[in-house]
Amino acid sequence: MKKAISLIAALSIMIGCAGCGNSSSTADAGSKTEESKAESAAESKDESSDEPVSGDKQLINLYAFTDEVPNMCKKYAETHPDFDAKYQIKVTQIPTTNGEYQPALDQALQNGGVDMFAAEAAFVKKYTQGDAAKYVASYEDLGIADVDQKIKDAEIAQYTVEIGTNPDGKVAGLGYQATGGAFIYRRSIAQDVFGTDDPAKIKDEIGPGWDKFWDAAAKLKEKGYGIVSGDGDVWHAVENSSSTGWLNDDGKLVIDPKREEFFDISKKLKDNGWHNDTRDWTDAWYADMRDQSGANADGEADVKTDDTKKIFGYFGPAWLINYTIVKQVNGEKKGEGTFGDWAVTEPPIGFFWGGTWVLGTKDCKAKEGVAELIEWITLDTTDDGLQYKWANGTLYGANGTKDAVASSVVMKKSDGKVDLLDGQNMFDVFVPANANANGKTLTQYDEDINSIWRDQVRMYTSGQKTKEEAIADFKQKVQDDLDIESAD
Repeated sequence: MKKAISLIAALSIMIGCAGCGNSSSTADAGSKTEESKAESAAESKDESSDEPVSGDKQLINLYAFTDEVPNMCKKYAETHPDFDAKYQIKVTQIPTTNGEYQPALDQALQNGGVDMFAAEAAFVKKYTQGDAAKYVASYEDLGIADVDQKIKDAEIAQYTVEIGTNPDGKVAGLGYQATGGAFIYRRSIAQDVFGTDDPAKIKDEIGPGWDKFWDAAAKLKEKGYGIVSGDGDVWHAVENSSSTGWLNDDGKLVIDPKREEFFDISKKLKDNGWHNDTRDWTDAWYADMRDQSGANADGEADVKTDDTKKIFGYFGPAWLINYTIVKQVNGEKKGEGTFGDWAVTEPPIGFFWGGTWVLGTKDCKAKEGVAELIEWITLDTTDDGLQYKWANGTLYGANGTKDAVASSVVMKKSDGKVDLLDGQNMFDVFVPANANANGKTLTQYDEDINSIWRDQVRMYTSGQKTKEEAIADFKQKVQDDLDIESAD
């Protein structure tokens, strides 16, 4: 507890009329829990402010794990003088690294010290449907009118609504991003193996269904390529296309058959030499985005082996393109490194990965202000709304980072052309991708359970355990670490 309290004290920041910090840093923040962990606390704030609350302003206490949502709120205050004259936003920003964010947030919620907060996909259901849902107000209770109709009119991705709906059937959280997944592939490799780099044709080479994906993997191997970098590239497609989550209605651990099949998928990839056997968010995984050429993003030399292959693609949402791959590839224009040699197409199976939901609390002391911010971030489809600016990369000026957003209406009227993809409009792929994602299988324990699961799968594929031993150890560790018993 002392650690959490000290973090809160060190990381509290006031956003008033003058604002603070540089909004442009938002481009590297967001809903990527795994990347946040891999890059440690690089995205966290370490400055503090003792700026007093103005006597004529209402205070909004905002908790977040990156500066993404705080900077959005800052931008809203800067561009809406009436709001800025009435409210002052106090930000407490704590990274998810080492599990610091949730304990501090939970303590503040218990003490009534939170008005608005951000939650990532890995743990958001704890606050919309789980142990901490009792602290969260529905959007309707905050004062946002006609929530269901606005969701319909905006064509908000259904999976985000499912995740954000509370046990009473009311929407308590929505996102601004849409994180429906696609397959992001190399154009030059597609031309070499399949004779075309056309996304409409490549989608038929790799799917629908896993059988066609494995056929493509075999064709790629004949030419010396791997279809993915590591088994983690396939995991999110498996996890979020399963029929059930990790827990049954009694709160006991279950293993969906599609998730159990990941043992076989991982082993098939390894035994057939269809990947480089990397772990996501490691230097080797990043290096595959660059064809293992030159130095990595930190200036360190890449490590090659005799078995290292060029990699065809990655499963991921728009943020993997715009915040991860673009940071790793060499060059800033086509012809330098792998920049411009990428395209995106429909995956063999629908899935989503990540996302940030924005929530308000029952103890909120400035409900009108919180409702105004949340509606602008999650439901406003006008050209002045957050999502339109986010989709077109204009929130902080021209030529910013573009991203897929929750509203399909917004994406359909936006410019999704991306230089990394050689000018392809990524929204043509991500609008249907978001529609095919399923949010019903998430639980509040996914982050921890997924980590245990993937460790056991890798021990099986490396020959350290049998499948039966790995599954038994998985169940035991979940019970030991999370006090969750297996249903069988």
